[in-house]
Amino acid sequence: MAEVSPCDAISGVFIVYPDIHGDQRGVFVETYRREWIPGAGEMVQANRGDRLAGSVVGLHYHRQQADYWYVPFGRARVVLHDLRSGSPSCGRTIEVPLGTEFDGANRHLGVYIPPGVAHGFAALTDMTITYLVDRYYNPADELGVAWDDPDIAADWGVENPVLSDRDRANPRRADIPDHLRPRWER
Repeated sequence: MAEVSPCDAISGVFIVYPDIHGDQRGVFVETYRREWIPGAGEMVQANRGDRLAGSVVGLHYHRQQADYWYVPFGRARVVLHDLRSGSPSCGRTIEVPLGTEFDGANRHLGVYIPPGVAHGFAALTDMTITYLVDRYYNPADELGVAWDDPDIAADWGVENPVLSDRDRANPRRADIPDHLRPRWER
């Protein structure tokens, strides 16, 4: 059974260390179970993205939707930043390595991201990311904050990142309008 640990740095984030079963044919990994995340809602949509090395996606956030990320191929550095007003970890930023190999180890970590925590990733190699969400896509709940905001101080681990126009245009944390700021909810 997987080991699941609440993240000490950001409230409501969980890191999943799944069991890896392998033999001469390859590996089998159970990547997600709803019961692993206390209080998590039912995941209703699955998505996949393929990114080239050097790409940066984010930072994005949702006020209503939670995400669960897993990288089955390649390596990514995930950046999480707590935007939730009133949260005990408001303003904290962490980086989490996701992917199949770091330092020669097959990690296969997963990360659960609650609403209000900004999230993005840098593709350290060509990679694939899969993510589950507990709400169907809603463009009104697809928000962003500047990937290079000095108040967030994210270390993406790539030089000269490849970015979307949307990611280049996101506002700094200090410039997010009050009606779009996420609030801490227990």
